[in-house]
Amino acid sequence: MSPETAVVLVNIGTPNSPAVKDVRSYLREFLGDKRVITLPWLFRKILVNLIIAPFRGPKSAKLYQAIWTEKGSPLLVNSLKLGDALQSEMGDSFHIFSAMRYGNPSMDDTLQKIAKGSFRKVILVPMYPQYADSTTGTTIAYFRKLMNKYTISAEVKVVDPFFQHPGFIGSFKNRILACKPETYNHILFSFHGLPVDQTEKMHPGITCGQAGCSHKYYDVNAMCYNASCYETARLIAKACNLSENSYSVAFQSRLGLKWLQPYTDKVVEEKASQGVENMLIVSPAFVADCLETIYELGVEYKHLFFENGGKKFQLVESLNDDPAWVKGLAEIIGANQEI
Repeated sequence: MSPETAVVLVNIGTPNSPAVKDVRSYLREFLGDKRVITLPWLFRKILVNLIIAPFRGPKSAKLYQAIWTEKGSPLLVNSLKLGDALQSEMGDSFHIFSAMRYGNPSMDDTLQKIAKGSFRKVILVPMYPQYADSTTGTTIAYFRKLMNKYTISAEVKVVDPFFQHPGFIGSFKNRILACKPETYNHILFSFHGLPVDQTEKMHPGITCGQAGCSHKYYDVNAMCYNASCYETARLIAKACNLSENSYSVAFQSRLGLKWLQPYTDKVVEEKASQGVENMLIVSPAFVADCLETIYELGVEYKHLFFENGGKKFQLVESLNDDPAWVKGLAEIIGANQEI
């Protein structure tokens, strides 16, 4: 009996290899998206194709080379392992597809396979816990475009951001508690940064400061990435029974001047300089380990911490294919099965 429901797990993407040409190709596709770099078409093309890809490509390739495994990109390997585990968890009524918004396995190839099947339902799962137009938004828009392109008539459901779901919170709680947070002076929640204007457009006419995004989550800022990140940290901290002064929130991977603050590298540096000797760092913006967790946090910021006087720095492993997360994700998808 053929499965009735196709489940499409989509993460951000990865190059095909750590070779410079493949990394440049990936950067062009990724940063060429108008929802990622919100400049007029011509300016975006010039910036990406003539400046970023040529000059950043070799540097990024070296970083990918440092984390690449025999099986490939960690993000891809972890995503495929999660897909396999989820398939076992959910059974034969579902067909789990793992895809990338940029790179391979592509969403286009995945939707072609779905079009050739006999699915009655298609559930899209953007694998980003918090909503952002440059991640969730572009994934949904491209998914709808491909559904029309391949004239797929199945019923469709898009899973909402899941950062508040007990399965997500509980899985990160387990990861953190396994690291014995009580043995660290400080726990840092690091989220991927975004340009401030991309977050504040979700509550037009009101800045994140005016909306109180760093200390309250409510109807006004319900779609704000900044507010969602702080709420994620609060929920996980509460689940772990962390006191308010034992943790903080910061934002990594900035590419410009007006990005969400405080910056993770600056916080790591400041905490070490202020006498924090032991730091535990976790990134609940990612559900799978990737370049930003393994290298940026686990290597670059670890070195920065030690350089400024720190003595112990531990990166909490992401959820990957952890059994608790597999069950939690199955619950999230199951709640969206009735369309």
